[in-house]
Amino acid sequence: MNIYFASDFHLGVPDHDASLKREKLLVSWLDFIRQDASEIFLMGDVFDFWFEYNTVIPKGFARLFGKLAEITDSGIPVYLFRGNHDIWAFDYFSKELGVQLKREPITREWNGKRFFLAHGDGLGPGDNGYKFLKKVFEFRPNQWLFNWLHPDLGTRLALYFSRKSRYANIARDAKDIRENGNIKLSRERLYRFASEYRKTNEVDYFIFGHRHIPGLIPLEEGGHFVNLGDWITNYSYACFDGTKLGLFTFRNGRPEPLFQENNI
Repeated sequence: MNIYFASDFHLGVPDHDASLKREKLLVSWLDFIRQDASEIFLMGDVFDFWFEYNTVIPKGFARLFGKLAEITDSGIPVYLFRGNHDIWAFDYFSKELGVQLKREPITREWNGKRFFLAHGDGLGPGDNGYKFLKKVFEFRPNQWLFNWLHPDLGTRLALYFSRKSRYANIARDAKDIRENGNIKLSRERLYRFASEYRKTNEVDYFIFGHRHIPGLIPLEEGGHFVNLGDWITNYSYACFDGTKLGLFTFRNGRPEPLFQENNI
């Protein structure tokens, strides 16, 4: 019983060729894990931008869509969490690809182990500016207004702001490294959210995307905080085999361990 989790592929950037190379590696990974997967969770930001118009979806990603449909047709459940870059995913994935869309955090249990699953955006203390912006994006009248923009204009506008956000995060991480020598996940908002949540809820694993830093860290309150990393630099994913959880990379087209629960 292997359950797989991956996040933050950001397909579509920085350009077509780089994105296509990453997409092909992602499809190879899906082919590899389908051999023993009981469930597959894509934890958000699969695309750098996604908006479903009434009759139009973003161009590209044909290999990924075909593989997802093939996997779900074979009976393996695939779940997609909306991230902050694909917040405007609606019903295309469920109707056309058989992928189950998740809009909010969920809890699941396997073999007596309880999981808290979320993309992670907007959770934890602070970040009030983004939390307000997320409400703006999720406000139905605003989605209706954006729908009236020509797809080429809407996509270019969204990618512009996405690029600005990414550069801001890179600058923040660089500042953290200059000042502290590294980026400590234990200082992140999501870690603090998990730590606080664990005080009143029995959870064995908190699994998040959003921050592009792979990590598997024990919480003082019990359980583990898991950050999945990304598929821009780390090509990382998590696998739960029914007993323990590990983080791996598929950078070279084969699984290589990053963090193992029993090595902490």
